[in-house]
Amino acid sequence: MATNIKNPFSITAYLGSDYFCDRVEEVNFLLKSMKNASNVTLISPRKMGKTGLIRHFFNSIDTVDANCFYIDIYGTSNIQDFTKRFAEEVLTKKITPFTQRAWKSVSTMFGALRPVFSYDGITGMPQCTVDIKPTTEDVTIKQIFAYLESSNKPCYVAFDEFQEVADYKDCKMEAILRSHIQHLTNVHFIFAGSKKHIMSQIFLSANRPFYQSTTPLHLKEIAEDEYYKFAFRHFEKNRQTITEEAFHHLYSLVESATWYVQKILHELYQDGIKSIDNKTVTDTIKRVVQENGQTYQSLCSLITPMQVNVLKAIAIERTVSEPNSKEFLSTYSFENGSSVRYAIESLLDKELLYEKDGVYSVYDKFMGMWLRNDL
Repeated sequence: MATNIKNPFSITAYLGSDYFCDRVEEVNFLLKSMKNASNVTLISPRKMGKTGLIRHFFNSIDTVDANCFYIDIYGTSNIQDFTKRFAEEVLTKKITPFTQRAWKSVSTMFGALRPVFSYDGITGMPQCTVDIKPTTEDVTIKQIFAYLESSNKPCYVAFDEFQEVADYKDCKMEAILRSHIQHLTNVHFIFAGSKKHIMSQIFLSANRPFYQSTTPLHLKEIAEDEYYKFAFRHFEKNRQTITEEAFHHLYSLVESATWYVQKILHELYQDGIKSIDNKTVTDTIKRVVQENGQTYQSLCSLITPMQVNVLKAIAIERTVSEPNSKEFLSTYSFENGSSVRYAIESLLDKELLYEKDGVYSVYDKFMGMWLRNDL
């Protein structure tokens, strides 16, 4: 997919299969699910690699076998935002290269859309922007699904950060989507999200439209041995070496979180240090944390002093399973459990804390180190 790779440890874009580590089991799970018409709910914390997994999965599928569409709805706030992103992705993929005949086809099928086709000035890839007439979004979504359903091959659609639809104020978005999706046989879906509690409510609450309509996939960390082999191989090509001990040191410090491992590998590769050991890893992490210090300071200024104190206490402990225990409260001089509980709820909502199986930790691993000041 990618050419002229300057750094194989990407922290932004998906570069192709040669620069993607492991996830064989997850890719096989997605492929099996899609081929058997089983929609999937993919849940993982931010920066664990769910978007990369979706991109890698789609990249592994022969375009002869299926059409793949990726729609990131992060930051959308209403049905118009959603419909615009959905339509632009489908039209960019399905109606290229642009011709007069293609335009007429779009005009006939999607009467509420006013598409503008162009080419990206840098990549040369075709792109499409649409203007949607107000109050026609539901009809347009129905038309898009009908368009995909009529395809001569299966269509796989991934909605990333799907929990956003739960906050739309102008419509009952879950009900609208479910009413259309339940009738489709040629279109299969991956609903990906990073807010576990909201995604669980959407798909596991009996009073919600998507109740038990998907198969869950919870994304875990990449196995350390596989990640080390991946890192060693790419460093070796650059005439660099990283010891297994140094990689373990890195993997442990960032608590196996994919993006943070990748970020430090990216920095180490960029620095070009020939022999990477524990000290090299520690020094690099320390530099990255210091570079982000002002950002973390700004984040702390936007929350209450109580929330800052709770966040710092959990950072020091690294993980906390009983924040209302007498031991935790007394150790950090919190007067009562209710104020700690309210602070935690707010920090979870702001995605400064993460909860898994009743255990709380600081979401941003580098911020946790900054709060502890332990490097």
